[in-house]
Formats: sequence, structure tokens, C-alpha cells
Amino acid sequence: MTIEPRLRDELLTLRDQVRHFQGGMVASADGMVIAHDLANIEPDGLAALTAAAIGVAKRLTEATGQGAFEESLTRGTDGYIAAYSAGRRAVLTAVTGPDTNVGRLHLQARRAAERIGALVDAAPRR
Repeated sequence: MTIEPRLRDELLTLRDQVRHFQGGMVASADGMVIAHDLANIEPDGLAALTAAAIGVAKRLTEATGQGAFEESLTRGTDGYIAAYSAGRRAVLTAVTGPDTNVGRLHLQARRAAERIGALVDAAPRR
């Protein structure tokens, strides 16, 4: 049985929990899309960009002695892109509008990333 429907359910739940949520994606740490809820964003490109950003963020946390990467937040003029470590093999990326309550986003996305990580880590590798 594939875990993709369960991951998509997590993304839809996140959409319900966070106002101004525009879409989400679960990807492998190396940039391969596993599941997504993105309407106007190309998921393969976002997965590749997220992997690159996570690579830099991991090096940054290591170089400054801040431990292992957990999350990253980028703010643009039209909203936020947040990436959360999801277990050993995946990352959750959330795209939101500029009026998003970032505290609520972090609260709900961290919980979702934990559940997503458990699902992905327990699934057999393809």
C-alpha cells in the first residue's frame, strides 16, 4: 500500500488548520516529490529548490554549532515558504500568503512534519 494518500491527507489537514495556506509538498531530502497539494506551483521545481535550500541550511547549522537542521523560513513580499525536516528521509514544504500567522504555521507544520516523517521513515524505500 502506498503512503501517498495519507501524506496528501496530512497536507489537506494543514490547509484546514492554517489560514492563507496556499499549498504544501512532501519531498525526499534529495529533491524528489513524494506527495503535494500545490495548485499554481510546479512541484518538481519546488522540490529541487527546497533540497538546495535545505543543503545550505544544514551546512549553516553545522558551521555555527546549532545542531541538526530542523526548519527554515523564507519571507517574500507576497508570503512565506517554510521547510521542515520530516523524519530521516523527507522534508515538508509549506507555501503561505503574507497574512499567515507564522506562529500557527510553525505549530501545525511541526506536528504534521512529525507525523509525515513517521510515515515516510516506516515505508519501504522505492
